Amino acid sequence: MTSQPTMNKPGNDPGGHGEPGAQGSGLQAGLKNRHLSMIAIGGVIGAGLFVGSSSGIATAGPGILLSYALVGTLVVLVMRMLGEMSAANPTSGSFSAHADRALGPWAGFSIGWLYWFFWVVVLAVEATAGAVILEGWIPAVPQWGWALIVMLVLTATNLVSVGSYGEFEFWFAGIKVVAIAAFIVIGGLAVFGLLPGVDSEQAGVGNLTAHGGFLPHGAGAILTGVLLVVFSFMGSEIATLAAGESENPRQAVTKATNSIIWRVAVFYLGSIAVVVCLLPWDSKSITKDGSYVAALDSLGIAHAGQIMNFIVLTSVLSCLNSGLYTASRMAFSLGQRGDAPKAFARTTSNGVPRTAILASVAFGFVAVFFNYKFPDSVFLFLVNSSGAVALFVWLVICFSQLRMRKIIKAEAPEKLVVKMWLYPYLTWATAALIVFILGYMLTDTEHDGRQTILLSLLVAAVVLVIAVVRQKLGRGRSALDDAPQARDTERSEVSAG
Repeated sequence: MTSQPTMNKPGNDPGGHGEPGAQGSGLQAGLKNRHLSMIAIGGVIGAGLFVGSSSGIATAGPGILLSYALVGTLVVLVMRMLGEMSAANPTSGSFSAHADRALGPWAGFSIGWLYWFFWVVVLAVEATAGAVILEGWIPAVPQWGWALIVMLVLTATNLVSVGSYGEFEFWFAGIKVVAIAAFIVIGGLAVFGLLPGVDSEQAGVGNLTAHGGFLPHGAGAILTGVLLVVFSFMGSEIATLAAGESENPRQAVTKATNSIIWRVAVFYLGSIAVVVCLLPWDSKSITKDGSYVAALDSLGIAHAGQIMNFIVLTSVLSCLNSGLYTASRMAFSLGQRGDAPKAFARTTSNGVPRTAILASVAFGFVAVFFNYKFPDSVFLFLVNSSGAVALFVWLVICFSQLRMRKIIKAEAPEKLVVKMWLYPYLTWATAALIVFILGYMLTDTEHDGRQTILLSLLVAAVVLVIAVVRQKLGRGRSALDDAPQARDTERSEVSAG
């Protein structure tokens, strides 16, 4: 098995800043069960759900529900595969470490760095989105100043301890969960005419078919809708990375994996269904004000826009917090495996990979600068070139699970506490669907799908070439020799080669 990070209880890390593999160095089990539960629930709810759903509704009409259902099913299947591997071997490297073990160091290196790249770009996107909202409330501070403030605050939070990250994320995610739950309950009552003061002629399940039918733009719009919503699901895998720093990683992964179905069904399908039932899909207010704000306005709720801005800001801060955490833990794992500078795998006495955090946030700051200085050139390239990484990650998880199931069954079958359904047929079907979506993106010129996939493939090709060249030259694996965990035979053969 791929080695796990050395797990220490808080306060039991005498090594602190030691080299990778030094006794006492490593991450600590600082996340509590309630942290992991909320990270798992809130991780699947991105800011994209609130701000990006309006374009999907305008494109596919009520049929956007099928787009969300299709992508939701895909996420459930991918998470089941990842859960199988992570429950057997919880590690901060998650799918990157599994790919390293199952497919080879080139795969772990490539997907790990691509995933890191994705999240550090997200840092800039979310910092800017949060700054726009905050500047609207307190215009005395310029937008770039707010972006700097939120980045510095959340960097400090992550530098203190993993527990502080977990605590912040617990409350951020909690607000998102409560807000969506309240929205679904209130909206559901309005749809069925049980909420006083709501125009029953406007709200009702009849909106699903009354304005051009359930698929007003044809069945093809479902696939276009998939391209618009697929990236809002990125983040569901964070729980498997965070589980490596919990007191019972295997239990945490199993719980997160088993709950993904209802999380997707309730928070995505449930809330979007309420939106398209409260308002006609072609209502101008949906595209003008945003789907959730328009829905709240239709209920006569005062200050709906400001309420939604607060919820979106919370989602943005949650995404920033988790993005910095996720990027730093992936960098830590890459450092442990010799695929990144050794300094990335050093931890403080609190079990925090400080260098990995600072390196990640530094790139985030650079991306923020590009967003303000070169928004239509350099920053646009960064966003588009990282746009398809989610699909690349999911595809690698599929191929890794095909191989890892055999390895786990041969070496430790008792660790198969979570199993992918209908293996290997459903795994292959999932991989085929992901490839189909990637191919369909090449035909999408209206929503920049083609540009996104081509630039993402270009960056992936560059990283892959670097990975293959490093492996051929035998570089990057020397750091593994001093690790306290035993290396498996397969990796030793690769290193020797």
